[in-house]
Amino acid sequence: MEQRRIRIDCGGTQVTALLNDGPTANMVWDALPLDAAGSVWGDEVYFRTPIDAALEDGAGDVVDMGAVAYWPPGRALCLFYGPTPASVGDECRAASEVNVVGAIEGDATALRGTRSGVAVRVERA
Repeated sequence: MEQRRIRIDCGGTQVTALLNDGPTANMVWDALPLDAAGSVWGDEVYFRTPIDAALEDGAGDVVDMGAVAYWPPGRALCLFYGPTPASVGDECRAASEVNVVGAIEGDATALRGTRSGVAVRVERA
């Protein structure tokens, strides 16, 4: 499968990410472009999408730094760049289990300073 790179713009801060080849990642790719108002929860930006996916095998609540994940209860994409209020220590922990759909390339901490209400756009790169 060819690499599926996406561009994420959070209020003028841009990062790129690579999507994996799982079922939820395929739904994300097919839904692009996405525009939403972002919310911030600790060092996580999340935003609602039209995607409706169930938890996949391997879903979990602790993810790698830079993970791009889908959170089924909120139908939201989540971008992790550090600890959240649910974290223990320096881990990146979601509010509940998520499907990891990809990973931010480079320094995910570029998203630090993002504020709730920010305009988020996700598109194919």
